[in-house]
Amino acid sequence: MDILANLAMGFGIALSPYTLFLALIGCFVGTIIGALPGLGPSNGVALLIPISFSMGLDAISALVLLTSVYYGAMYGGRISSILLNIPGDEPAMMTTLDGYPMAKQGFASDALVISGVASFVGAFLATLGVMFLSPLLATVAFKFGPAEYFALYMLAFCTLGGIGSNNQAKAAMAAAIGLGISMIGLDQTTGMARFTFGEMHLMDGIDFLVAIVGLFAVAEVFHFIETHGKDSAIGVKLGKITVNWAKLWGTRYAMLRGSGIGFLAGILPGAGASLGSFLAYMTEKSSAKDKSTFGKGNPNGVAAPEAGNNAAAGGALIPMLTLGVPGSGTTAVLLALLLTLNITPGPLLFTERPEVVWSLIASLMIANIMLLVLNVPMVKVFVKILQVPSWVLLPGVTMIAFVGIYSLTGSSFDMMLMVAFGVMGWLFRKLDIPTVPVILGILLGNAMEDNLRRAMVLSDGDWTYLFSSPIAIGLWIAAVVGFVAPMFLRGVLKKPPQPSTDGGTTD
Repeated sequence: MDILANLAMGFGIALSPYTLFLALIGCFVGTIIGALPGLGPSNGVALLIPISFSMGLDAISALVLLTSVYYGAMYGGRISSILLNIPGDEPAMMTTLDGYPMAKQGFASDALVISGVASFVGAFLATLGVMFLSPLLATVAFKFGPAEYFALYMLAFCTLGGIGSNNQAKAAMAAAIGLGISMIGLDQTTGMARFTFGEMHLMDGIDFLVAIVGLFAVAEVFHFIETHGKDSAIGVKLGKITVNWAKLWGTRYAMLRGSGIGFLAGILPGAGASLGSFLAYMTEKSSAKDKSTFGKGNPNGVAAPEAGNNAAAGGALIPMLTLGVPGSGTTAVLLALLLTLNITPGPLLFTERPEVVWSLIASLMIANIMLLVLNVPMVKVFVKILQVPSWVLLPGVTMIAFVGIYSLTGSSFDMMLMVAFGVMGWLFRKLDIPTVPVILGILLGNAMEDNLRRAMVLSDGDWTYLFSSPIAIGLWIAAVVGFVAPMFLRGVLKKPPQPSTDGGTTD
């Protein structure tokens, strides 16, 4: 009954005209961001955070706007995957395997409708999971002490290095760089300056929003300049949008299976939507009677990964809200938003700021319905936006990044720092070094250091205290497994073959 009462309170806030308007704008903008190849949800949310502050939005309004962008971007990634054979972001990669062959065969409309409905099913079921599981996990989190939290942070870094990256050593180095950046500024305990090199602007540390916008949005601009802005044209012709009810009904079990698998993958810190999409597709293919149809335009091969990646997006919100540990790169950006708003994610969030949590959950449900309505009848509008040249789009992204950060901090030093992080992100991209562990290190570094210090104070310097409880031991074991196991399972977790232009797959 408490859940229903809290949900009613959340809908009371979310159904206000202003909040509904923000959700609608977020859904529309997010779908565009997801559809444009290269941007993706992390870049979109990072870019809009300073804009939300410059608009003077309160905590609930900012969360509604940016989570609607998050869900919308997960929806939008399927459009370019099906029509261009270019995934809008990495989780949408699996949709290209059967979505593009369907489009080449003249079934682009069917593929877009199936993927839109599958996205709705996955996201809606995941939102229900957030509603019922988050309070339960929050009660468990009350048993966490400094040792358990330190082990939990290690689990997040290890799973990002293992599951979420192609090279554990590079991911570990990126995490170390992020932790090093988090130490810049005055030490919270001693008041001593660390790694400031006499620069007064660094005494307060590095603003993680500056780092996020630089590593994601500005780095994308540099990558565009390097590639000379090569554009892609619409690869297939899109006719009248119709709903093939028989074909849609035939994918219902694929949607449900993909939703369950994706949701579980999303809860794992660091795994995210890419793993959920991959596992959903491979499960559907392995359970099919005729496996040869996959990669050649099987509707279940479109429904399963789309349900999986959208369910994973919802599942990733659970560890962020209840434990303060992001489940994906985009939720790491959302965590930065919460911290900037002086909202500390964790078990106390559900008791101290219930209006934030439950209005967010209610808004996600409303946003899902909006996205379904937008993404089926209005898909031609988003297809037209795909034809906007990158040389027009990217300067706009650059302008938004600079104006947003300056309006937030009012510091020209922060703008130069943002450019420096953009160069870092561009170099990391060339060297195939993931940037999400850097962001995670900057976000969690201070909390990780504080919990380690508290653990050493409580144990009088005994390091074995970090392994003193069953919860801590379980988290350490999970961290080691999450980091080491992919070394032996790389052949399974590697990216699958891309579809060829004749509708088959290439090795």
